[in-house]
Amino acid sequence: MSSSPSLSARGGRLGLLVVGLCWLAVLFDGLDMFIYGSVLPHMLAEKALGITPDQAGDLGSYATFGMLVGALTAGTVADRVGRKKLMVACVALFSLASALCAVAGSVEVFGTGRTLAGVGLGGLLPTAISMVSDYAPRGRGALTIGMLMTAHHAGGILSAYIALWVVEPLGWRAAFWICVLPLLFAGVLLKFLPESLSFLAAQGRTTEAAELASRYGVQAPPAPTGKPATDRWAALASLFRGGQWTQTLLYWIASFGGLLLVYGVATWLPTLMRGEGYELGSALTFVVLFNLGGIVGMLVAGRASDRFGAPRVSSLWFALTAAGVFLLSVHMPLALTFVVVFLTGVFLNSAQTMIYATVSIATPPANRATAVGWTSGMGRFGAVFGPWLGGQLLAADKGDWGFTAFALAGVVSMVFIGIAALRASRQQARQDAGRELVDAH
Repeated sequence: MSSSPSLSARGGRLGLLVVGLCWLAVLFDGLDMFIYGSVLPHMLAEKALGITPDQAGDLGSYATFGMLVGALTAGTVADRVGRKKLMVACVALFSLASALCAVAGSVEVFGTGRTLAGVGLGGLLPTAISMVSDYAPRGRGALTIGMLMTAHHAGGILSAYIALWVVEPLGWRAAFWICVLPLLFAGVLLKFLPESLSFLAAQGRTTEAAELASRYGVQAPPAPTGKPATDRWAALASLFRGGQWTQTLLYWIASFGGLLLVYGVATWLPTLMRGEGYELGSALTFVVLFNLGGIVGMLVAGRASDRFGAPRVSSLWFALTAAGVFLLSVHMPLALTFVVVFLTGVFLNSAQTMIYATVSIATPPANRATAVGWTSGMGRFGAVFGPWLGGQLLAADKGDWGFTAFALAGVVSMVFIGIAALRASRQQARQDAGRELVDAH
């Protein structure tokens, strides 16, 4: 039986509310993530905190190590305590950690701040993806996730302008003080963001789910048929049952290469481009173009993935990304370089996001946060390695090899997500054949 028009309209408004609040949260996530790479050329130029290029790479890896911890724990925690509470906690954590970076008097304190910020950043993203997946229109799951991820790159653009307008007159510390402001938004989330209905239903809290659905005028999810999924290890083990272990590992390896590429480029793009002879203003323009490309890419990839399948689109996007990143190692006219940076941003950022979309759409709602969180968490090993690798190459005066190394990571992800796409197609074909056989009898 279909829902009434008023019920559908109010449900649509609820979806917009959830996606809008999650979008703003991810905007602040992107700002905090990209701000370090945006201010890094200035910090290196003035030798802030006595920082050296290899230390700069280590500091970039501290944040991504924190993100690894956050991503690995957030999925299981969100499936136990709720996605709303965890999102509020993550926003508060990375905001307060930015305050620690702003007052840091040593590399060690600064590194501690970036690590703690990373825990919050790593926990927020998979939780927000799981939340919007609950409220996405049917058949538009990948597009909705792509729209959410445009916020991450909007935050990257914002970080470049903060570095351009604030750092020069006020210093690098001012940029991190600005990143404390999202702490105010944590209160907004606490007041206005509803809890996930599917989370409440999966926990057996059907009365709460029914009350929340009634308050917002939407249909409550069906009661769970089995026992509530309260054991985090059982939730993780379910990713390997029934022949799913191969697909799970393929997604994890593809995520490793993708996040090595994303965070390696995000951390070192301004610095590497300055090493190619571009001025600081031009180098920060590359950050803006890169993230504008990311916004366009999310929307294009999300629409294409809903039509052709997220794994196929992700594989093709990684191939195009590898080509674009490799071209950045070739000195070209400035206008052509701008075009290549923009197109690389189009494909690079959305390629990784479509891995998350694949996992999110393919996983039952009760276990979705765990699946996305662990895929993101395994990828964070690559995110830790990418900034460190860039720092080591720069310290060894081999910065021109950085783009080549990152391009190879894109090839790795292309191969493994491509294999996952082929396996998924074959499994679907077998299921369709089985249904046809049953129908024939």
